Amino acid sequence: MILIFTRRRNKVIAIIAAIVLVLAVILYQLADRYLIEHVQAVVTPNTTTTTAATTQTSATVKSSTTPATADDWNYKDDNETINVKKVQTGSGDDTLTYYVADVTFNGTTNLLSAFAKNEFGTNITEDTSTIAANNNAIFAINGDYYGFRNDGVTIRNGTLYRDEPARDGMAILSDGSMKTYDEVETSSDELFAEGVTNTYSFGPILVQNGEIASDFSSLKIDKNFGNRSIQEANPRTGIGMIAPNHYVFIVVDGRSAGYSRGMTLAEFANLFKELGATEAYNLDGGGSSTMYFNGKVVNNPLGKGNERAVSDILYIPKS
Repeated sequence: MILIFTRRRNKVIAIIAAIVLVLAVILYQLADRYLIEHVQAVVTPNTTTTTAATTQTSATVKSSTTPATADDWNYKDDNETINVKKVQTGSGDDTLTYYVADVTFNGTTNLLSAFAKNEFGTNITEDTSTIAANNNAIFAINGDYYGFRNDGVTIRNGTLYRDEPARDGMAILSDGSMKTYDEVETSSDELFAEGVTNTYSFGPILVQNGEIASDFSSLKIDKNFGNRSIQEANPRTGIGMIAPNHYVFIVVDGRSAGYSRGMTLAEFANLFKELGATEAYNLDGGGSSTMYFNGKVVNNPLGKGNERAVSDILYIPKS
C-alpha cells in the first residue's frame, strides 16, 4: 500500500513539475516577445548608423540664419512654419477633440525619425516627449511602433534597418513629397532610387492621389496576439501631404467619455481630405497617439494625460 501511494505521489509531482515547466516556457516566450528589449543597432541622434544592414545619406538639417519665433501654438524660422490648433466638436458622448499641425517647409523637408533610447530593436520604448526632447525636436508625433512587430520596411534617416514587406507603407522623399505604397509591390531599392529618407509601416493608406483609399471594413494591421479590426472610433495619429513641403499632422484623442470619443478610420480619412491632403497615412494610435510641440505634449492621451511609451517618433528639429 505504501509503495502504491509513493508511486502515485511521485506521478502527481512529475505531472505538476511538467505543467510548471510548460508554463514557465510560455511565460518566458511571451516576455521575450513583448517585454524583453532586443537591441539590433545603436544609433547616433540625427545621423545614420554603421551597424545597420544598409547605410544611405542621412537627411540634411538646414541651419536658420535668423532667430526663430515661437509661442504655445506657433513656430517659425527660416525653413519651417508650424501652426498647431485644437479642434473640438459635438457634445456629450459624441464630443470629439483633435489637434491639427499645419507645417510648411521652405525648401528642405526636415522630417526626421528617432528611435527610443537611440536604439533599433524590439520592445525598446520611451515616451514620445522623451524621445523628442532628447533629439532637440520642436514638433513630434508618435511613429509606427515598429518595435512591436518583426516585419515591415523600416528606413529611417536614410538607413535601411528592416526589409520584410508586409502591408501598406508610407515614405518621405528628399524632394519634399510623401508616397503611400504597397510594401510587397515596391522594393527598398526602388524607394532609395526615388530618394527615400524615411518609411513607416502601419497603415492603412487613408488618402491616395486625392481620393479616399478604402472603405476600411474589418481591416487588421498585424497578425499578433489580440489583433482586431481598427475601424471603430479610437484615438488616432496620422500624417498627410497637401503638396510637396506642405504637410498636415493630426492627433485625435479618444476613449474618454465627454471629452473625446475618437474617430473611425473613415472619419479620419475624410478629415484629411477635407484639409486638402492628396496623400494621407494612418500611424499607430490608441494610447500611443501623442503630439509634442515646443516642449510639451499638447493633446491629452486617453483623456488621462499619460503617454504610452513607443518605439519611435517622426519629428522636426529646432533650428
